[in-house]
Amino acid sequence: KVFALLMAGLLALNATGISVLAETEENDSTETTEENALDPEDDFDGGGKKIRVGLSWEEMQSSINQAWQDYFMKYSEEYGKKHNCTFDWIVTVADGDPSRELSNIQDLINQEVDCIVAWADNGDTIGESINAAKDAGIPFVTFDHESSNVKPDAHVGEDSYNQAYTTATKMTEILKEKGETDVKAIVLQGTLTDSNAIARGNAWSDVEKETGAWETVEWVPTDWEAEKSGLANALAANPDVNLIYCESDFAFNSVEAALEECDRLYPIGDEKHVYMAADDVQPQGYQGQLDKYIDCGTTYDAWNQAVAVVEVVAKLACGEKVPQENYIEGRLATPDTIES
Repeated sequence: KVFALLMAGLLALNATGISVLAETEENDSTETTEENALDPEDDFDGGGKKIRVGLSWEEMQSSINQAWQDYFMKYSEEYGKKHNCTFDWIVTVADGDPSRELSNIQDLINQEVDCIVAWADNGDTIGESINAAKDAGIPFVTFDHESSNVKPDAHVGEDSYNQAYTTATKMTEILKEKGETDVKAIVLQGTLTDSNAIARGNAWSDVEKETGAWETVEWVPTDWEAEKSGLANALAANPDVNLIYCESDFAFNSVEAALEECDRLYPIGDEKHVYMAADDVQPQGYQGQLDKYIDCGTTYDAWNQAVAVVEVVAKLACGEKVPQENYIEGRLATPDTIES
């Protein structure tokens, strides 16, 4: 039940703005043991160093951002105890403004932090900050969203292509089991400058080309904003659509609203059901699977991503080398497996 407990915590965070995960003893997924570490045999010794980490958010986009931050704090405390170091996190938020994030990161550089971790929604703009940190001799880690033009010292995130490919492949199996041969799809895209959105879209297209299981008739850009789902208009223009792929389910409530508006919101098993693939399994998507509106999705493993960030930051701050790419894999979830 670990996954169900994790989602219950995220649902509480989504409602209150306060993470309960770090404080819930029964939630085994946040018990920090050597088994939680990416490398259980990690012999890193921080030499008693106090590691000052500049954490830059372009925006706190959804509940998962706050969860990540809570996980950074929790795991860094435990990791520091085991590896002879402490962490001091200096957090900045740019409220969705890339130029403000640039300024915030420059402030962190001026404070001479030991390492910078940046969550930048726009992969085209973060390169300037990476170069500025390099010039100052400060290691730089991109997190979740990759830079499209300048390589940082390290990147930590999920393999978004594999995530979407896994989901799309499962959808082909579902359609085959149901005997569906005439399938028209709408894709709700994320921000077009976001490496995760690009990778997920590419994976969806690749599975479509490989299998011919559906035809995507419209791509709807959302900029990762719920109010921009555009689904109602797309459904009106394409009344024969019977499959929707949400590149992220954090705004699934708006998808439900659009489907309900045109009398298309029906659960799995109903003859009017619109097949639904939705990645990340954030609180809204988790509930969507429980309600049997979403057929499948692959998780975005927030905890293990946070673990990787802390371990990478500690080593970079102490002058050690780390892999440039550090990818975490999610797991496939369906309504039948979501609570297992």
